[in-house]
Amino acid sequence: MLRLRSCLLAVLAVAGVSASSPAQGVPLSLELLSSADDLSFMMHADQIRLDRPVRLPGSYWISDRAASAIARRVWLNESGGTLEGLTFWGNGEGFASLGIGHFIWYPAGADKPFGESFVRLLGYFERRGVALPEWLKGSPACPWPDRKSFFKDIASPRMLELRKLMADTVELQARFMADRLEAALPRMLAASSPYRRAAVRRRFLSLACQPEGLYALIDYVNFKGEGLILHERYNMTGWGLLQVLEGMRSLPEGDAALREFSRSARRVLWRRVLNSPPERGETRWLAGWRKRVKSYASLDLDADATALVAVVSPRKT
Repeated sequence: MLRLRSCLLAVLAVAGVSASSPAQGVPLSLELLSSADDLSFMMHADQIRLDRPVRLPGSYWISDRAASAIARRVWLNESGGTLEGLTFWGNGEGFASLGIGHFIWYPAGADKPFGESFVRLLGYFERRGVALPEWLKGSPACPWPDRKSFFKDIASPRMLELRKLMADTVELQARFMADRLEAALPRMLAASSPYRRAAVRRRFLSLACQPEGLYALIDYVNFKGEGLILHERYNMTGWGLLQVLEGMRSLPEGDAALREFSRSARRVLWRRVLNSPPERGETRWLAGWRKRVKSYASLDLDADATALVAVVSPRKT
């Protein structure tokens, strides 16, 4: 327990979070991780306030620099960190994949089995004062109806404008991904069954208090979602972050938590493929998915006082 508390203090220092006590009269909330004391309380309290989330303007427990370093690794995962990879449409998929996180964008009239993250990203840009091209305002549908038309138009002025927007907003996309993870914990706890809630909270915080674990959480929630959308399931079985945390064994810490998160993620993704409609042919993606989540247990991310710097290390697991 002392080791875990030290770990929480360390991640707060990396994230640039104040260690002072919260202001009097502000209810403790899982959306406001403002001090080490708050984190300790949330890990051990029997009752957690989920009904009145509190968020101070501009308050983050993941710093902008940490978010940026982690998001750039996600960009490497998704498209090799290339500018061309910022506008992509995968073979066999019914949507475009855009930006450093390959955020999903559906054409008009398309079936939407997965959450449409690109439209949420456009709204995020507008709220932060990004000047969008006229054709991207108002949460539009993807103008390309299929993969063939998308790549036929790959060098068009409109596609180049879209790619430039994605290249110019890398830091905001990083913040968007970090904000998504920050908002995920209270939502997952609210959706989790009461007898699993404490374990989900402990596992999440055990991962979030170390750079590698924070990367794994951000990458997975961007990759496969929170696991809360009911239609994002096969045979009533989800594959998001909540399902991975629920599938972890015991309450591991440190490297053991990373290994167990990786194991649970591989199992969840395998279960997704087994439950998927045969016509989707999801077995073709399984090897790449499993390789991606297996890497969570073999990465070293060195943290200094202000940022996370990715360093690949083939550590035996």
